[in-house]
Amino acid sequence: MDVEDLRQMLEHEPDALPLPESLLRGKLVPNLSLIESALSWQQSADNNYIVTLDSPDYPCLLKQLSDPPTIIFVKGDINALKFPCISMVGSRAASHTGLQLAYKLAGELSASGFAVVSGMAIGIDGAAHQACIDKGGRTLAVLGTGVDVIYPRRHKKIYEAIQSNGAVISEFWPGTKPFAGNFPKRNRLISGLTLGTLVVEACRKSGSLITARLAMEQGREVFAIPGNILSGQSQGCHDLLKNGAKLVENVADIIEEVSALSAFHLEELNKRHHIGGEKASDLPFAPLLASVGYETTSLDVVVEHSGKAIDLVLEQLLELELQGWVAVVPGGYIRLKRS
Repeated sequence: MDVEDLRQMLEHEPDALPLPESLLRGKLVPNLSLIESALSWQQSADNNYIVTLDSPDYPCLLKQLSDPPTIIFVKGDINALKFPCISMVGSRAASHTGLQLAYKLAGELSASGFAVVSGMAIGIDGAAHQACIDKGGRTLAVLGTGVDVIYPRRHKKIYEAIQSNGAVISEFWPGTKPFAGNFPKRNRLISGLTLGTLVVEACRKSGSLITARLAMEQGREVFAIPGNILSGQSQGCHDLLKNGAKLVENVADIIEEVSALSAFHLEELNKRHHIGGEKASDLPFAPLLASVGYETTSLDVVVEHSGKAIDLVLEQLLELELQGWVAVVPGGYIRLKRS
């Protein structure tokens, strides 16, 4: 679609535009030059995407928000949006221990088949992204700038590396520079994309607590790691734990809490991506089941050995789990019984 096509739709078919009804009922006065610049950005690289609310690539959990963005700009692997996600946030001035914990847990979540979502800030965010990159896993960076603006600049290598197996996401138009008010706004996407939010290290005035509060309001799980009671760096985490967040010592603590919401996520994914071939009635999906061993098998290995699309693998693994054939464990899946 080019600007002239859009102009024609505005004049003759406004209902066909991927815009909320409340906006369509009003008087549309689009900034055509801004739209043209966004379309030019999309066409400038094969891994640049503009994803609208009615697109099958729009993250299903994000769509459940009361105020989902009408469009999101994505740079990287569009398929990374289909994976179950856990967000990880924390202090920019993190301690050495905090950085170690973030790196360790993000790497283990990634190995368990989750995409790790964070905000690409220095500190805990950066450690979480770097772990996924180093482990060959998937990570999503939600920016408070345009998707083409690297902030902070020191994370240029992280920004570029994320795109090979994950994605950089923003609701702000390409070219949008850093603005303080945009960062709290983007936090609702960090929590909204995910099954749960883990706060690794946060003081009482940390911006990470905004993300945790939004996660609670969105009906998502909230996790926190306790720290030294004599240090102010973990006071925010302790407050979250007092208010009902789940204490996390290892990845298994997270996985056991998100199974129900993960099932919803995969069901929604199945509704949107109509994949031909095998159906649920063909259980136990013998070719896929043969790809899962009696020792921990990572999701990537299952996908590679089965030769199936990730959408179908996730859908069928859920069915196999519900019927007792496989179980989710830290690091991936194990087979429970013989066919």
